[in-house]
Amino acid sequence: MVDGSLDLITAHTQKQMPRRRFLQLLAAGSAAAMSFPEVASAATKHSQSPRKLAFNNLHTGEKVSLTYFEKGKYVSDALKEIDKVLRDHRTDEVHPMDPNLLNYLYKLQANLETNKPISIISGYRSPATNEALRSKSGGVAKKSKHMLGKAIDIRIENIESTHIRDAAIALRQGGVGYYSRSNFVHLDTGTFRHW
Repeated sequence: MVDGSLDLITAHTQKQMPRRRFLQLLAAGSAAAMSFPEVASAATKHSQSPRKLAFNNLHTGEKVSLTYFEKGKYVSDALKEIDKVLRDHRTDEVHPMDPNLLNYLYKLQANLETNKPISIISGYRSPATNEALRSKSGGVAKKSKHMLGKAIDIRIENIESTHIRDAAIALRQGGVGYYSRSNFVHLDTGTFRHW
């Protein structure tokens, strides 16, 4: 907790108090944090907890449910399987998906209080596929994050897309786009914004 807020404390307080007093307060805060080891332990356990996701690719019919993170690290075989399911179904090209995108989906499901499979509209897109889609629709970005494995378009069974959108916006984590006509939500690992 002290480490996470150190930059904020430094930026805000150092200008308002002498360095010696600042260091005394910082040391006192560190000592206080150490006197509550159960708090530090709980935070460590939470960050080490297994993370599981299930996907249903609507274009290929492939389904997968797996643990992609456990014992404090990503499971490489699980990541490869996810990359395969989220591949560009038009060209069959596989590209590594950003683990931060998977974490975003994991947090979103927790926020929605569901573990239902995530239905995939679009995961990775090859540059050729992206350009072909762009020529047919004004809603496809020239430098789409889909081409980097950093974006996904989804639905979740029995959950309104507007509810998915609102839950994603509440996380304030990355890009959130709602496409009502096609009934899906776009998520990406860029800066927080929504449309």
